[in-house]
Amino acid sequence: MDPLTHTLTGLALSRAGLNRRSAYATPILMLAASAPDIDILAWLAGPAAYLHYHRHLTHAFVAIPFLALLPVLVVRLFARKPFDWKWAYLVSLVGVATHPLLDWMNAYGVRFWLPFSGEWLRGDLASLGDIWILTALSLAALAPALAKLVSSEIGARPSSGRGWAIFALCFLPLFGGARYVLHQRALAVLDARLYGGRAPLRVAAFPTPFNPFYWRGLVETGPFYALFDLNLVGEFDPAAGQTLYKPELGPAEAAAADAARRTPAFQAFLDFSKYPLWRFTAQEEPQPAIRVEVMDLRFGAPPHPRFVATALVLPNGQVEQSKFQYQPR
Repeated sequence: MDPLTHTLTGLALSRAGLNRRSAYATPILMLAASAPDIDILAWLAGPAAYLHYHRHLTHAFVAIPFLALLPVLVVRLFARKPFDWKWAYLVSLVGVATHPLLDWMNAYGVRFWLPFSGEWLRGDLASLGDIWILTALSLAALAPALAKLVSSEIGARPSSGRGWAIFALCFLPLFGGARYVLHQRALAVLDARLYGGRAPLRVAAFPTPFNPFYWRGLVETGPFYALFDLNLVGEFDPAAGQTLYKPELGPAEAAAADAARRTPAFQAFLDFSKYPLWRFTAQEEPQPAIRVEVMDLRFGAPPHPRFVATALVLPNGQVEQSKFQYQPR
């Protein structure tokens, strides 16, 4: 999820009642709910390193007790009076724990079981920045200010915002449950068809930002992928998708792919990618080489891919350059 969603989740937890347990629950929870994203520091080593370490150990269950210490220590540095360390730490634990659970809901995924297993797990239930979740949490955040404005006009007692916070927190699992049902329906629709006379090897469905009944469908067969705009309340035409053929590798392309796979950028990307599409382009200038590209179809497709690893491989198998890019031109 986006940083604002995590921060507002921490604020909602505080207003829902945890602020009664610790005097500094609000800043602790807002920091704790975002603490696992401290892995953004990996960006200093470049995009490929960030891809490898983002949602890495800081998003694993084993890291929660350690990360929960950081918000407590940071708040203590600026706190004007002592506080109960036990309750502050328990409050922080709750905030940190929400982060990987929310991140699991989207297509990017998390690695809950590091360092014991590097398996990526994902729910495909929400967008990376989900407008529905963000709206619910924003309402909970703004409601007390609006209520205070109204109460000042009519002389009523201002609201603490606890009811709105509880509503937003209850909305999260209800929303996730509803999306799960729709997601299963989308998968069933995609899996029950033939595509060019072929049964699917794998199917996936990814939510769109606004309409919960619209999904991005992805079907993999032996020779190709097919992408669809899937409307669960309309008719589905298995011939209406965008077809992306997998390349047939000759000796030169196979050797270039093997060379690219040995680079750090491709190793990080292929460990992360679940639906890789390869592309090979021969070029003569400034010297003969094969340009190798692989993109993840969860996050865009030609002509506008968003997650792409690229390598330039010379005829002797030497990799002239390799890199990973987010949203390349």
